[in-house]
Amino acid sequence: MTIHREGTATIAITFVVLALINGAVFYLLPGAPVFGYIVAGISLVLFLFIISFFRIPNRVLNQDEQLVIAPADGKVVVIEETFEPEYFKDKRLQVSIFMSPANVHVNRNPISGEVKLSQYHAGKYLVAWHPKSSTENERHTVVIGNGKNEILVRQIAGALARRIVNYLKAGMQVKQNQEMGFIKFGSRVDIYLPIGTEVNVALEQTVRGGQTVIAKLG
Repeated sequence: MTIHREGTATIAITFVVLALINGAVFYLLPGAPVFGYIVAGISLVLFLFIISFFRIPNRVLNQDEQLVIAPADGKVVVIEETFEPEYFKDKRLQVSIFMSPANVHVNRNPISGEVKLSQYHAGKYLVAWHPKSSTENERHTVVIGNGKNEILVRQIAGALARRIVNYLKAGMQVKQNQEMGFIKFGSRVDIYLPIGTEVNVALEQTVRGGQTVIAKLG
């Protein structure tokens, strides 16, 4: 396991703040060692929890150009036909993955191809499972085309996540499972597939980014 570069500053700031708090407690309350140990214990748990947000586990990634691979860890919360208003402007098959704070937060390219669109949108911070979060929350939309199919992936911020990072630009050639971006502290990723695509996951199923097969392309 390694730590993602997006977490370097957050981890360092957290360490400094917790160190100052613990130093102040032990200095100002020398007669209450039990309280100091409790604060130290809570600080350690919090620090390890922050580190876990930015972990990148070692995995054997699933490579197959006929497949759409999960762009994120989490739980499948939506599988439905819906209208996609930003890029396709027609009906698509939507598969949504909810990322909890305990999940790995790295986002990966579900297919290889050319980046047709990479667009950030400021917005609200509704809870990630809210029906309007896909169109009203802070989000970043990416479309990747491989000559036969175009897949839209949308990173969506939630009530807790306040920063979406995306590394792609229109015109780039990208590989399946390469890092697409990062959502700090969890949230949701929507995938829009052509109607009729064979979906390989079910509602409430837990998926792993870079490994789980979301769908098979026609």
